[in-house]
Amino acid sequence: MPDLAIARALHVLAVVLWIGGVGMVTTVLLPAIRRAYPADQRFPLFHGLEQRFAGQARFTTLLAGVSGFYMVWRLEAWDRFRAAGFWWMHAMVCVWLVFTLMLFVIEPLFLERQLARRAAVAPEATYRLVEWLHRILLLLSLVTVAGAVAGSQGIDLFDW
Repeated sequence: MPDLAIARALHVLAVVLWIGGVGMVTTVLLPAIRRAYPADQRFPLFHGLEQRFAGQARFTTLLAGVSGFYMVWRLEAWDRFRAAGFWWMHAMVCVWLVFTLMLFVIEPLFLERQLARRAAVAPEATYRLVEWLHRILLLLSLVTVAGAVAGSQGIDLFDW
C-alpha cells in the first residue's frame, strides 16, 4: 500500500501547487495589475507573467490527473462514479478536464490570439473578462477541493 500513499501525496501536492497558483493569480496578480497599470498595458503584462506559471500549471495538472487515475484504478473505485454521494469525484474530473483543455488545447491553439486581438480593441472589457473567468474557475476549484477533502472523510457537504 505504500504506492497509494505516494500517489495520494503526489496528488495533493499537485493540486496544492495548481489550485494555489490559480488562487494567487486570481486574488493577487490580476487585481494588482488592474490597480497599477493603464487598461492598454494590463493584458499584455498579465499574459507575459501568466506564461511563466503555465509550465508549472501544465505539469501539476498532468501529475494530478495521472495520480488520480492511478488511485481510482488501484482502488478499483470506478463504481464511485455511479453514486451521487461521490459527486466530488465527478467534480474533480470535470475541473481537471476544464483546466487540461484550457492549458493544452484551447489557450495555445486559439484563445491567446483571440484575447490579444480583443485586448487591442477593447482592453478594459477584455481584462475584466479574464478576471471573471479566473474567478469562476477558482470558485469551482475551491468547491471541488472542499468537497473532495470532506468526501474522502465520509462527509457530504451537501447532505445536511
